[in-house]
Amino acid sequence: MEPGIRSAARLDIGAAAFASMHWLSFVQGFPMTRTSFANRPSTNGASSISSVSDDPPSPQPVRRSAPPPTSLLPQRTALVHDWLPVYAGAERVLEQMIDTFPESDLFSLIDFIPDDQRDFLRGKSVQTSFIQRLPFARTKYRYYLPLAPVAIEQFDLSDYDVVVSSSYAVAKGILTRADQLHISYVHSPIRYAWDLHHDYLEQGRLQRGPRGVIARLILHYMRLFDATSANRVDVFVANSRNVARRIQKTYRRPAHVIYPPVDVDRFEVCRKKEDFYVTMSRLVPYKRVDLIVEAFSEMPEKELVVIGDGPDFDAIRRAAGPNVTLLGYQPNDAVEYYLEHARAFVFAAEEDFGIVPVEAQACGTPVIAYGRGGAQETVLPGRTGVFFPEQTTEHLKEAVDAFESLRARMDPEEIRANAERFSPQVFRERFRQLVESEYNHFVDEHFVPRYGDSNGGRQWSTPPVADPDR
Repeated sequence: MEPGIRSAARLDIGAAAFASMHWLSFVQGFPMTRTSFANRPSTNGASSISSVSDDPPSPQPVRRSAPPPTSLLPQRTALVHDWLPVYAGAERVLEQMIDTFPESDLFSLIDFIPDDQRDFLRGKSVQTSFIQRLPFARTKYRYYLPLAPVAIEQFDLSDYDVVVSSSYAVAKGILTRADQLHISYVHSPIRYAWDLHHDYLEQGRLQRGPRGVIARLILHYMRLFDATSANRVDVFVANSRNVARRIQKTYRRPAHVIYPPVDVDRFEVCRKKEDFYVTMSRLVPYKRVDLIVEAFSEMPEKELVVIGDGPDFDAIRRAAGPNVTLLGYQPNDAVEYYLEHARAFVFAAEEDFGIVPVEAQACGTPVIAYGRGGAQETVLPGRTGVFFPEQTTEHLKEAVDAFESLRARMDPEEIRANAERFSPQVFRERFRQLVESEYNHFVDEHFVPRYGDSNGGRQWSTPPVADPDR
C-alpha cells in the first residue's frame, strides 16, 4: 500500500474509532475529556450545559476578528447538507439554496449522487466526511448513523460569514464560532428518534431482542445529540408551520417558515378533466395508499389510478378491486398526464409538507387530502380541495362525496394560482431576504461601541468576556 493511502486509511480508521467512543460516551453517560458537551461552550451565545469543573473560568481577552463587509451582506457562505445519495425532495431545496448563493461552498457527509443527476449541484465539488471512505458507504451509509454526529463536527467552517445547514438528521450539529451566523433549514427533527420512535421500532421489528436493545441505545444517543446541537443554531427555518410546531416542541425554539420549492412550471392547467381519480406515492406503510385503495374498491363506480412503487406494492395489488389500476413507477411525462387530467388527486398521508398535492394543484386538479400535517397549509378547503378528518375508509368515502358536490365551484385557474405560492422563485426570494435580514441583525448585535471613542467607532466583538481595553 502506498504511504499516502496508508496514512489516509489510518486517519479514517482513527476517526471511526473516535466516533464510536463519542457514541459510547453518550450511551453510558460519561463525558469524554476532549469532546464532552459539558466542556464545549455554546456557539451562539446561549448558555451551555454546566461545566464539569466548579472552578470559574479565567478571564481571557476578546479575540478580534476582521470587521464584516460594509454592505452588511454575507460574502462567504457555506451550505451543509446531511447526505447526498440521490436527488430527492431535500436535494430540491438544496438546489434552490445553491441558486440563491451561487458562490457558496458545499459540504455533506457523503456524496454518491449519480452522474446523470448531478446537474442540480451546478458543477460544485462537495467536501465530504470520513464516512465517504468507509466500506460499503455507497449503499449502507445509514448503518453509519452513530458516526454521523462526530463526522459532521469535523468540517472546518471557520472561513465563512454565514453557514446554512439543510438538516433532517445531523447537519445542524456543525461547529461554528460566535462571530459566525448559523441558519438551519430543518426539513424535520429526526422523526424516527422522536415522534415516530415507537412506529420505527415496530415496523423494523426491533421491539425485542439484542437488535432492539442496540436500536434503542442508538436512537437515545441520537436524541441527546439532536437536542444538544439545537443550541448551535442561531436561526431556525422550518419547511411548514407543521414542522415549526415540531421544532418548538422538540428544541423549544421558534422558527421562521419558508415553504420548500415546487416546480409548478413543469405542469400545465388542464380544464377538461377525465373521470379517473389518481394518487401517487412511494408504497410504504405511512403513506396509507392501502387506505385509498380499500376505499375506492368499495366504490366500484369510481376509477382510481395508483402511481408508484415500493415494498407494499404486492399487498396493495392483492387488495385492489377491478376499478383500481396500479401502474408502478412512471416517467415524468406519464406523471404529468395523469395529474393534469385526473378528476381529483387523493392524498392520505400525514406529511411534513407534501409536494405532490401542490404539483396536482399546479395542474388545476383539486385535492382530496387527510386534514393533518402539511396538507392543511397547501390545500384551501372548498376552493382547491376537501379534507377528511380521520384515516378511515368511511371518512375518505364521505370526502369523495363532498368533493363531488363542490366540484363545479372549483376553478382550475384559482387552484393553479394557489400552487404558485410555492414556486422556486418565491422560495429563492424569501430565503435570500431572510438570510440578508438575519445577517444584518446579527452584525448589528455583534458590533459594539467602543467606550471613550468620541467618534462613535464600532468594532467586531465576540460574546462579552473580560477585556482589558475597556
